[in-house]
Amino acid sequence: MALRCFPVAETVHYLHALWICECKDRLLSVTRSSARYEGRYCLDLMRSWQEGETAAVVAFLQRKLDGLPFADLTRQIQEATTLQLAHEGLVHGRFVLLNRRMNLMQALDAIFSVQEDDLIHEMQGACAHFGHHPSQVEQQLAQVEDPLSSYIPHQLLAQRNMQMMNKLGIQVLTLRTNLPGERSWTVVAPTNRLRPFAEHMIRGYLELVTP
Repeated sequence: MALRCFPVAETVHYLHALWICECKDRLLSVTRSSARYEGRYCLDLMRSWQEGETAAVVAFLQRKLDGLPFADLTRQIQEATTLQLAHEGLVHGRFVLLNRRMNLMQALDAIFSVQEDDLIHEMQGACAHFGHHPSQVEQQLAQVEDPLSSYIPHQLLAQRNMQMMNKLGIQVLTLRTNLPGERSWTVVAPTNRLRPFAEHMIRGYLELVTP
């Protein structure tokens, strides 16, 4: 059998990473999007997978990584090319989505290419490595109900979050593919100097940090 470049352990690693990201959101009291990573569901998937339930994992991977708008992106690229508009960002985004789809195919290939018993054995070893033995999963699910994981906004925490997201936003928007004129025709250079991200006023905003 050919060497798999995306072993089953990497799929477990992916589920584990989503759980870690949800833990981060909970600790930072990110309330509105605390379920965006579906980390708790990933714990359920790893627990049931160790009991032989593979179909649910396949469905989750397909929902997360499939159904990508390649045709729409290609159409937009063609239109931008015809109008002689910048479309480097669209091309870059299409390759990112293509890479995601290729990873899905490799993950499914690794799952489908082994016998069920071998699959479960390999997956159980990976779950143990990442700290998700069935008994540990039960404890981790219980931790979700712990007060430490509840939504508790704090002034210093909010200030720190804003500073970090401000820095991250600047780093993302200064990537070559995100600069004005490089993403698409709708992105143009600003005519006036914008205020820092963390100083923008949002409807319903309550000042919780020191200016």
